[in-house]
Amino acid sequence: MRVRLPEERPAEPPTGFKVAHPMLSQDGTRAGFTGVSLGAALPYEVLDEAGCVYGRRHRAPHRRCDCGFHCVHDRTAAEAMLCTAEHRNAVLLEVTVLGAYIRFERGFRYARQRVRTATVGPCACGAAAVALADAGWGKPGWRALAAACAGCVRGRPSVSLATFARLGGEGLRVRAGHGDRLAGADLAAADLPQGLGVSELVAEAALLQARLDWFQSQLARLDGREAGQG
Repeated sequence: MRVRLPEERPAEPPTGFKVAHPMLSQDGTRAGFTGVSLGAALPYEVLDEAGCVYGRRHRAPHRRCDCGFHCVHDRTAAEAMLCTAEHRNAVLLEVTVLGAYIRFERGFRYARQRVRTATVGPCACGAAAVALADAGWGKPGWRALAAACAGCVRGRPSVSLATFARLGGEGLRVRAGHGDRLAGADLAAADLPQGLGVSELVAEAALLQARLDWFQSQLARLDGREAGQG
């Protein structure tokens, strides 16, 4: 006798939480994420559909496979993963569970998802993040990003939080957090049809100032070198 799982038909799609690494496409036109465990090899976009990571032809999530997106029910459980050394550069995602899903004690395994909010932790120096900068690793066609403050971004390839939200699309919100205290307002391109707000402009200005300081230091170094040669 085959045991069937109980079926659920919720009025609203369930909400879950997970951690992931922010990613930027090689040409800089798309933003996405990559997981920290089973699906780490396959970057996904803000609205995306899961496939079988083992290359099998069944649809995710399959009862006899581990395929599909994964998330937990409790935000605190997802935040706890950010304490581990290998996940310190990851961001906290709030996602909407779409399509078929399998419910477990701690979370879901499911077919489709929409990333609603990405909360970026502090820079490695401890200051609040104003940008996502090159993390020094990536996947084919995708560059991994990590939180960076205005002082640490310097000449590294980077995008502001507002720009990352715009490139991700689908109403994605990106916000900077420091522990339980938010360091800035939500940055959502969809909510700002007539331009950026005060908080977003302050973050953009800090990022531009940091880059300007770095260029000035490079110019000063080159001027000193030319003076020595003269």
